[in-house]
Amino acid sequence: MTVTVVGTPGDRRVRLFAAACESEPRVVAWTDVLRGAGLGIGPGDVVRIDSPGEDAAADALLRGPGDPARVGGGARWYATFTAGLDRLAATGARLLNDPGEIAVMFDKRRCHALLAAAGVPVPPALPRVTSHAELRERMDAAGVRRVFVKAAHGSSAAGVVALQTAPGGRIRAVTSVAMGPDGPHNSLRVSVYESERDVARLIDVLAPDGLHVEGWMPKASIGGRPLDLRVVVIAGEATHAVVRTSPHPMTNLHLGGARGDLGAVRDALGERGWRRALEVCEAAAACFPRSLMVGVDLLVGVGWRRFAVGEANAFGDLLPGLTGLPGTSAEGLDTYTAQVRAALMGNAQVCTT
Repeated sequence: MTVTVVGTPGDRRVRLFAAACESEPRVVAWTDVLRGAGLGIGPGDVVRIDSPGEDAAADALLRGPGDPARVGGGARWYATFTAGLDRLAATGARLLNDPGEIAVMFDKRRCHALLAAAGVPVPPALPRVTSHAELRERMDAAGVRRVFVKAAHGSSAAGVVALQTAPGGRIRAVTSVAMGPDGPHNSLRVSVYESERDVARLIDVLAPDGLHVEGWMPKASIGGRPLDLRVVVIAGEATHAVVRTSPHPMTNLHLGGARGDLGAVRDALGERGWRRALEVCEAAAACFPRSLMVGVDLLVGVGWRRFAVGEANAFGDLLPGLTGLPGTSAEGLDTYTAQVRAALMGNAQVCTT
């Protein structure tokens, strides 16, 4: 049996998965998939599809040449990416994550609709928005003053805007998008915009590639820092969890967020609340039954009683140094070793189409 990883050679994700395997897996570069090169993948192979990662060459193939940090091109990126997924699906290999389900997870509108239809708690979504003016109209019609505006096909908080308005025309947008003299680009530093003109420019730059807008759920906090949870679900079981805290609305660790105290969160939730939190994550992952792993971003509301799923992530298992929750099948194992054991021991349904 040949184990293959589709990813970026040398990428940290690929290295960590390789370390979890008993023998070194073969690596097929995303650039080869996107160029239509011979892949050497066929029936009988076990294939893990991983992220295109921080590969400038892959980014240029996905959305055209240019600065990888630039904003825009998400619709083209998605169309090219899903065409590559279709090519992988056609190999007949044993895939550890289903290409069709990956495609849904990378479309926030489709993913939100799927979760909601399955009864998974999610923040309320506004009707489709195509401009700043339409966004303000939708917010006024719904009677909401705080929303998260997300690029429909973004990841890692790229193109996310936490927007709040107040009487008297006050407005505040917190985002990873920096509006520089050479155009908008994604930054590792959070920017704040507080004029209607600047916010309008920001939203209208993002809108052509598609937007998904959700109500802003006030989050519980620890030590004065709002938090959420990234929970990894492997073969239907919530196996790993990390608390993410931040002074900003976005808790992503690369934007200044930090890992929080999971024990303190469990104590605040109580045993019943903790069990319910994991059940919500497992219910979200169950919407993707042909994917071995789903990374779920769980929002915990103020008061510690309300939960909502903010995201379902196809590549949400990059949590170095984190071992499985006590009492789970992954206790003592990192996310990659847990997946290898689940897949190769036959404990998971995988895609063979």
